[in-house]
Amino acid sequence: MTPSARLLTRIVHSATFVLALGGLLLAASAKAEDLRIGVPGLPTSMDPHYHNTQVNLQYVNHVFDPLVGQDANQQTYPRLAVSWKALNDTTWEFKLRQGVKWHDGSPFTADDVIFTFERAPKVPNSPSSFAAYINDKMIKKIDDYTIHIITKDPAPLTPLDLARFAIVSKTKGTDATTQDYNDGKVTVGTGPYRFKEWVQGDRIVLEANRDWWGGKAKWDRIVFKPIPLGPTRIAALLNNDVDVIDNVPTTDVADLQKRANLTVTQGASNRVIFLNVDSFRDVSPEVYGKDGKPLASNPLKKADVRRAMSMAINRTAIQERIMGGLSVPTGQIVPKGFFAYVADLQPVFDPEGAKALLAKAGYPDGFKMTINGPGDRYVNDARITEAIAQMLTRIGIETDVKIHPGTVYFTKGSKYEFSLSLFGNGAHSGGPYELMQGVIHSPDKDRGYGSTNRGRYINAAFDKLFQEAERTVDDAKRLA
Repeated sequence: MTPSARLLTRIVHSATFVLALGGLLLAASAKAEDLRIGVPGLPTSMDPHYHNTQVNLQYVNHVFDPLVGQDANQQTYPRLAVSWKALNDTTWEFKLRQGVKWHDGSPFTADDVIFTFERAPKVPNSPSSFAAYINDKMIKKIDDYTIHIITKDPAPLTPLDLARFAIVSKTKGTDATTQDYNDGKVTVGTGPYRFKEWVQGDRIVLEANRDWWGGKAKWDRIVFKPIPLGPTRIAALLNNDVDVIDNVPTTDVADLQKRANLTVTQGASNRVIFLNVDSFRDVSPEVYGKDGKPLASNPLKKADVRRAMSMAINRTAIQERIMGGLSVPTGQIVPKGFFAYVADLQPVFDPEGAKALLAKAGYPDGFKMTINGPGDRYVNDARITEAIAQMLTRIGIETDVKIHPGTVYFTKGSKYEFSLSLFGNGAHSGGPYELMQGVIHSPDKDRGYGSTNRGRYINAAFDKLFQEAERTVDDAKRLA
């Protein structure tokens, strides 16, 4: 895949946490073991099928269970399904866990799974749908605790697909709206924690599910507190207002590691940070001539312009100066060690070469445009967006910056309001499938492909190859 396919700025940033040992010891000695977590922001919804984004899944997976789980290394393990096997190339059998109860005491059965398959792809106004994991699959009930998943074509990733979305109660979920889940009216799962309350802008509270099939939950009560600014999160931790904080500012990691009463935990993320480029519209809404007037034609449609933009980005500088070394520059969508990683596919930083490509494309003097980014979703997201704007400006593409709250940013992106925008996505299957399917494949609403292809990049040759690989059971052939 060349830079023209997708303007990549892979910043595989650390999933960095700071744990206040004193706070945890104090909580452990209290009557109730509570955990207070300071986070950059709360999810867009508690409806487990509303928004396929990691931020939402982090909350949803405390309350709901999928059929298949994934561990820290993204290997599969049983959740609501205790076992699975391929009966033939297009039929998978899943045995469901017996004795599981929903938080309201009703039993979990195959009917709940069938209902989930019907509901999840069709949630109204979803900014990023789960349809791609469900469409093209037919579910058949064999008995209350056995189901068959039948696919049109061979689907070797079926167990991984079923790890990507939560199962909801048919009894509670029938006719339920996303707002009903947000209000807690139907937020009933089978997970280790029960939904207690969501006070918008202030907190989400979960309480332990004493009847969880997986055993006793670690904490009696978890309180998630939104603290958007990194320095403020650190201050809250040091003042014992919270016990744990997420997304530690990279500039503070070294100092925090020196503090005896704190533990810093970090590890490489599977998330790639990339730019969506409007390569679809003939006239793009945020692209202008040097005179500030809209251009009659969209320069982003030209592959040489997109290549030039990619070559203008100094990923190593972002790694060193913004991420404090806690990132990995890349030119591809999966990290080292994942399925389909290509060792010699590395990014190119060449500002002079980028200028030459712009001239070749017919823009020797460049043009003006706007880059959009969130301010509270990814590590250093606003700073990275601003840095990229400066780098593009240096090759003649004068770039303004707009930073948006995450709560509105995804909706705007899904409505194609941006010409250039920074987003992130994770290789949650241990391979490139999610990003290829959701971010790079041509938008196909019926099949659920391209649901987060916010630049509407279209490449029929890529689509054909991806769909062929998706149906190839043999690992070596699929890798090729």
